[in-house]
Amino acid sequence: MSVGLVEKKSITFNTELRLESGRILGPITLAFETYGELDLKRSNAILVTHAWTGSAHLAGKHQEDDPKPGWWDGIVGPGRLLDTDRYFVICSNVLGSCYGSTGPASINPRTGKKYNLSFPVITVRDMVRAQELLISHLGIERLLAVLGGSMGGMQALEWATQFPARIASAVVLAAPARLSAQAIALNAVARWAIFNDPTWKKGEYRKNPKDGLALSRGIGHITFLSDKSMTAKFDRRFSARDGQFDFFGQFEVERYLFYNGYNFVDRFDANTFLYMAKALDLYDAAWGCESLEEAFASVTAPIQFLAFTSDWLYPPYQTEEMALALQSLGKPVEYHLLESDYGHDAFLLEHDTFAPIVRNFLETVER
Repeated sequence: MSVGLVEKKSITFNTELRLESGRILGPITLAFETYGELDLKRSNAILVTHAWTGSAHLAGKHQEDDPKPGWWDGIVGPGRLLDTDRYFVICSNVLGSCYGSTGPASINPRTGKKYNLSFPVITVRDMVRAQELLISHLGIERLLAVLGGSMGGMQALEWATQFPARIASAVVLAAPARLSAQAIALNAVARWAIFNDPTWKKGEYRKNPKDGLALSRGIGHITFLSDKSMTAKFDRRFSARDGQFDFFGQFEVERYLFYNGYNFVDRFDANTFLYMAKALDLYDAAWGCESLEEAFASVTAPIQFLAFTSDWLYPPYQTEEMALALQSLGKPVEYHLLESDYGHDAFLLEHDTFAPIVRNFLETVER
């Protein structure tokens, strides 16, 4: 059952946050949504952390005529994995985003103009420090769980290492301890596409640089899928609209990338895309430590890791590395490798595969 209509919320913290870069940012606005009710002991809260281009709109609709519900609607609601009759579910838009939280598209209160590239480089750790302000504001001392996939999984890991006393568990789907050279290279090419769009104007554009951003998104879509999923979805089918020997004729996979790339331009800011890519590239769970083992020494909460066989963006061996590091320290950890043809997107699409595993884990944590 769906959660139905939900309310957009936001809060501004009149404080200054010291970032990993050493720069100071404030005030800070965070957009968020909540689902379900907080119990009397304030012990049933679950924070869901979103991926690169996600938002706080996790589930439900803002209006009856919205064409689509929230991005992970399938797992939130009465009787679902994140049962809103049982849990108080929170989703916060990350610091640096363009969906209501302070980011490069926001107005700098000191200048009255958009930050654009004057916005400081932020890290996943900075995002989590901002989230901690929100959780404290909501009067929650300890989260039952932090759950997220991809960049959301990185945030869940940061909660486990940076705020170990504030969480009872973490669920990490399809996320590495750090980006590989290949993943950084893919992000670099996506950035070049925006940099080389003449309408980008070094970040001082009036209208989104649509060609560069659409190309960047197209590159991203390729990394989210897998060979098997692309073959099943498109194979070598040629678009019925075009002649096969028309020079500009397109295969169905080309049309898919074109459509999704240009559709993305209407809902996401190019500078924000660049800042999120930089945060991903800089991410390292062992930042400031000599090893993963040293970084994980502070972890007290059980962590459940899930990886997917066809994910070539963040391959399973990268998740296994973290599980083994925690295991070597005697920390409570689970690792599940799930068969999937959906590539990196499996964490968003294959609810039926991972929901029973995560449900059992959460019930164990509650007990």
